[in-house]
Amino acid sequence: MRGGHGRRENQTMKASSAKNSYDAIVVGAGHNGLTAAATLAKRGKRVLVLERSQSIGGMAKTSEIAPGVRGPRMAHLLYNLSPLVSSELDLEAHGLRIVARDLPTVSLSPDGRHVVIAGAEARYCDGGAHPDAETFSSLWQRMIRFSALIAPIFARTPPRLAGGGMSRQNLFEGAQLAKLGLDLRRMGKSEMREFLRVVFSNVSDLFLDEIPDGPLAGAMAADAVLGAWAGPKSPGTVLMLMYRLAQGGAKQLPAGGMGAVTDALANAARARGAEIRTGVGVDSVLIDGERVGGVAFGRNESAEAPLVFSSLDTMSTLKLVGAEHFDIEACRRIQNIRAKGTAAKINFALSAVPKFHGLDDTLLRARLLVAPSVNYIERAFNPAKYGELPSEPMIEAVIPSLSDPSLCDDDAHVMSAIVQFAPYDLKGGWSSAARERLAKISLALLEQYAPGIADLVTATEVLSPADIERETGARGGHWHHAEMAVDQMIMLRPTNGMGRYASGVPGLYFCGASAHPGGDVTGAAGRNAALQSIRDGGAL
Repeated sequence: MRGGHGRRENQTMKASSAKNSYDAIVVGAGHNGLTAAATLAKRGKRVLVLERSQSIGGMAKTSEIAPGVRGPRMAHLLYNLSPLVSSELDLEAHGLRIVARDLPTVSLSPDGRHVVIAGAEARYCDGGAHPDAETFSSLWQRMIRFSALIAPIFARTPPRLAGGGMSRQNLFEGAQLAKLGLDLRRMGKSEMREFLRVVFSNVSDLFLDEIPDGPLAGAMAADAVLGAWAGPKSPGTVLMLMYRLAQGGAKQLPAGGMGAVTDALANAARARGAEIRTGVGVDSVLIDGERVGGVAFGRNESAEAPLVFSSLDTMSTLKLVGAEHFDIEACRRIQNIRAKGTAAKINFALSAVPKFHGLDDTLLRARLLVAPSVNYIERAFNPAKYGELPSEPMIEAVIPSLSDPSLCDDDAHVMSAIVQFAPYDLKGGWSSAARERLAKISLALLEQYAPGIADLVTATEVLSPADIERETGARGGHWHHAEMAVDQMIMLRPTNGMGRYASGVPGLYFCGASAHPGGDVTGAAGRNAALQSIRDGGAL
């Protein structure tokens, strides 16, 4: 049964003044869309990428914040770029250069005893030993081991849980599930029981059972909830942390900002023959009979292709195709996807380097966290539940211009801050006054750690979740296109029945952050979707 009876006129394949034929069309030139395009082009496919914005990048782009000051417009750290994407597409050869690898984290403390975290090591910013360093190291290494168990799942299509027959592909997926079970057993009874005990639990219980609450525990909890509609006490946040650690949890700064990542992906795609067009928004996905036939765009233009890959969020994709081409149950599931953004982005242009109590120039180049305790983060989450701004939000900040001077002229610098728990559905809406209020709250909080920083600010750019939705199309302004929750991950992402990239409409694939494995700038969803379409035989 279908969700409607008629068809929109622009979904009927019809002649256009400039008909083009491709093997595949990718909608959206964010990092996942570009990865899908490059992966397909590498295999000899003729690929067209269409991006409605005037520039590529999506949430991973570099922009001018003020004259002579450039910085990451939204995403500011390269978390977990898939090593398979990097190596298969040879991104270094296409211009990607990392200026800071394995960036340490400085968890700021109101008393000035900031905690420096580098991998499994923790110490005070003055070099002094942290009393919980040994316990933290053991706990962190355990999380890395547990994360490594599920890491292989992120590099491939999620397995089928039932059915599918005895095909070679299904047998391979069954073997992968069996290997996961075997690896779990090989850990020993004690470790296996601990994994099963904590995997669906909350990070507050996990950390505070072993270390006292404070900046060290707060930093660990921050990694689990950043970008999520969740606090440390929310169920499933341990699994969200494991996701972040699946590739080791390294945080990197690319030369030229995050736009350099998508530039390298675009270069890799073009080098293999893909065509990328910006300033061209897709109006609809064309349906030829029961399957995809191409896309319509511009002024009565269209392009034909037996495959269309959407890197947009799932609801935006549904609208492009038309609900009548999906089953009623599929439409219901898509409408119920949780995607309520809670992360705002603030960029500050600075006239000089700010001075943080207790931090030398080296530590200023680190990732700076305002998350002084687990309970602090939970309290910051509470107002967001009611559509209000927290008076003391959680903040992740970097000063990328210290590691990459090319971003700014003269003595200027840029501070990039992700402000957590700024609700999409703010009471009264995201007016100019509301954005200004968030900037003042954030600056007042930073002043506690860096007195005088407000006097250095020469320009401020605030992007609320509503602004992010407007600019990128991501539903709810959610950075990951959908909540990274237990019931929206792996084979349930974006929904039950669509967890293997195929949408249910023959020839239409999801390849963006709403698909497995989800958010962060990994490229894995784009790569996996492209490869799955080839395994499906999709008319390629």
